[in-house]
Amino acid sequence: MTFEETKLYLKKASLRGSRLGLERIEKLTQLLGSPQDKVKTVHISGTNGKGSFGAMLTSILAAAGYKVGGFSSPAITEVTDSFRINGSEISKAQFAAVMDRVVPLCEAMEDKPTEFEVLTAAAYELFFRENCDIAVVECGMGGDTDSTNVISAPLVSVITNVQLDHCGFLGDTVAEIAAHKAGIIKQGCPVYFGGNDPEALRTVRTYAEKMGAKLYLPVREDFTLEEAECTLADTVINYKGTKLHAALCGSYQFDNAVNVLSVIEILRSRGLHISDEAVAVGLKNVRWHGRFEVLCKDPLIIYDGSHNPAGIACAAESIGRYFGGGKVVLLIGVMADKDYHLYADMLGGYIHKAFTVKPDNPRSLDSDTLAAAFREKGIAAENFPVLDDGVRAALDEAKKNRLPLIALGSLYMYREFTAALGNI
Repeated sequence: MTFEETKLYLKKASLRGSRLGLERIEKLTQLLGSPQDKVKTVHISGTNGKGSFGAMLTSILAAAGYKVGGFSSPAITEVTDSFRINGSEISKAQFAAVMDRVVPLCEAMEDKPTEFEVLTAAAYELFFRENCDIAVVECGMGGDTDSTNVISAPLVSVITNVQLDHCGFLGDTVAEIAAHKAGIIKQGCPVYFGGNDPEALRTVRTYAEKMGAKLYLPVREDFTLEEAECTLADTVINYKGTKLHAALCGSYQFDNAVNVLSVIEILRSRGLHISDEAVAVGLKNVRWHGRFEVLCKDPLIIYDGSHNPAGIACAAESIGRYFGGGKVVLLIGVMADKDYHLYADMLGGYIHKAFTVKPDNPRSLDSDTLAAAFREKGIAAENFPVLDDGVRAALDEAKKNRLPLIALGSLYMYREFTAALGNI
C-alpha cells in the first residue's frame, strides 16, 4: 500500500465508529501472530499525563541504550505522529509497509475492526518488526476495553491518575472510571498508581489484590519541585538530593516526572539497566508537543492541550506560575462533551480577553456557545467559527497589548492552530 492508500483505508475504517471491546482486536492480533506479546511493554492508562509520561520514559530508556517503540493518541499532526521509535515519528513508508500487512487481515474478518483497533494492531506489528527492546503504549480511553489492552504480561501497568472525564463512556464517579482504568492490571504483573484520589486508590488496590499484582505508589517525600528554578524551558526536580532538569514546562510536569522516576525504579527491579546518567540525560533531552509548548517567543505563544476540567485547572496553575498576576490573551476551542461552563471560573483571573473557536471535529462545541459561557462571567470574549480568523484576531490582540497568547483546548486542534500561525 502507498501512504495515501493507508489514509483512505483509515477513513473507511473510521465510518465503523468507535466500539469498545476486545473481540475484534484479539482476533486481529491473533491473525498477526500476537506481536503484542513479543516485545516487553509498559502499558499506560490514566486521565491526564499519559503522553508526557510516555515521552519522558521513552527518552530515558533510549538514553540507557534501549530501542523503544511508542504508541500514543490522538495523532496531533499526521497519523504517523502516533507511532515513534526512540521518540522520533516513523516515516510514511514505514507506516505503509506495516499497514500492507495489517489491512488484508482486517478485510478478511467478518466483524471488521474500528480505526483505532487497526492503528493499535499496526503499532504492535511495527514494534515487533523494528526489533524494539521495549514498547511504551498509551491507552486511548479507559483501560479494560481499550484496544491496547491485549498485552498478556506487561513489564508494569501504569495508571497516572484518575479524574472525571469521558463520563458518557466510563461512568459518572471516580470509582467507576478507576475500575475501567484498573482493567489494564494483569495477573502477577506490577502496577503503579500515581494519582492522589483516595477513592481511585481504593479501587486500584482492590483490583491489584484480586490479580495478585504488587501495587507501587510514589514516595512523594523523595521529590521536591525547585519552583524558583523552573522556567518556560524546563522543570527542575530534586530527587533524593539530585537536581534533574526535565525539558518540558507546565505545572503538571512535576507530577509526571515523579511518576516516571518512580516507574524507573520498578523497571530496574525487573532487570532493566538504567543508570542515573541515563535518567538525567533522558529528562534533559525529552521532547513532546502540545503540552504548554512554547511555539514562538516574540510574541510569546504557548499551546496546551488541556481538554477537561482537571487539565484546564493545571493550565490555570501554569499561567499563574509563569506569569504571576499578569493577564494573557486566551484562544480556546473544546469538545462539546466537556464541562466547558467551568472554564471561565478557572481561568477568569488571568484573562485579558478570550477568543473562542470551533476545532475541526464533529464533537466540537460551537464557538458562540463557548464565548457566551465566558461573557456570563464578565469576561470579554469574541467567537470565531473559522479558526484561522480567531487565531489572527487573538494574535493581533496579544501584540497590541504586549501580552502572551495562550491557546488551550483539545489536542485535535493543535495541527489547525499551528497551521493557522504558519499562514499568518
